[in-house]
Amino acid sequence: MKKAITVLFLLGVIAAGTGWGLSAPTRLSQTQDAALQEGDPDRGELVFWAGGCASCHAAKGAEGDELLKLGGGLRLETPFGTFVAPNISSSEADGIGAWSLADLANAMTHGTSPDGRNYYPAFPYTSYARMSGDDLGDLYAFLKTLPAVEGKAPGHELGFPFNIRRGLGLWKRLFLDPSPVIAAPAGGAEVDMALWERGRYLVEGPGHCGECHTARDFAGGLILADWLGGAPAPTGEGRIPNISPVDGGFGSWSASDIAYYLESGFTPEYDSVGGEMVHVQENMARLPAGDRDAIAVYLKAIPPVSAAGS
Repeated sequence: MKKAITVLFLLGVIAAGTGWGLSAPTRLSQTQDAALQEGDPDRGELVFWAGGCASCHAAKGAEGDELLKLGGGLRLETPFGTFVAPNISSSEADGIGAWSLADLANAMTHGTSPDGRNYYPAFPYTSYARMSGDDLGDLYAFLKTLPAVEGKAPGHELGFPFNIRRGLGLWKRLFLDPSPVIAAPAGGAEVDMALWERGRYLVEGPGHCGECHTARDFAGGLILADWLGGAPAPTGEGRIPNISPVDGGFGSWSASDIAYYLESGFTPEYDSVGGEMVHVQENMARLPAGDRDAIAVYLKAIPPVSAAGS
């Protein structure tokens, strides 16, 4: 009996040690870290709008220059608890002003904080993981130009077991993948591949469209087989629409319809954008026309997701 208890104890220790190791936060490799270079703030501003940074980190209802004051505080009510967007202004004490470029890159592509904690995926690093080092360097340069906002945002409000950050390391091993979601169209497809690939980068990476428009499983991971096929709203109110090219609805829009909607906020039926999409559309309107065209080309050439699958 004692021998059996000893064996069970040792197995428990081994399992606990394995789990602890697998849940450890990950970081850029030395090679990736060395390749990072601070970029151009003007290009970084475009990355900032593509990534929707102000939508979560500026004050609710902010407009104009107030959108560049990133003091955080937005509350995101979810089935897992309430997440509060942090201060990411240039304040060294309360924001990210003391961060290095590598700190920002680790946060955005690995979901790992400078002090080695796992970030919650309410911060969409599972999409930002697909961003290029050049874009990260440009974004870093732009963020340094923004005003410092004093004061830390409140902490998250999470119950057990979701308040155990270490466990997110195991979650990231399942759901954090920097590879593209959608393969390039077959050779015979009549698609401008340069535009399509740019659109894929914007939608799957900085634009993080799948974070809202794709259904999630019980663990909160995206169901990639239903990519952009619509999903319950993350806040639990309403439903995010299917934006795959399925027959009817959004699927009936042309590429020019989509690009115009992203620029103007008007649908082909002359309805206007509403809800949380207002912020997204306003961000997309700040991008070059070619980027909106690229997004439209991508959305028209991905696999459709049926209403039943969405």
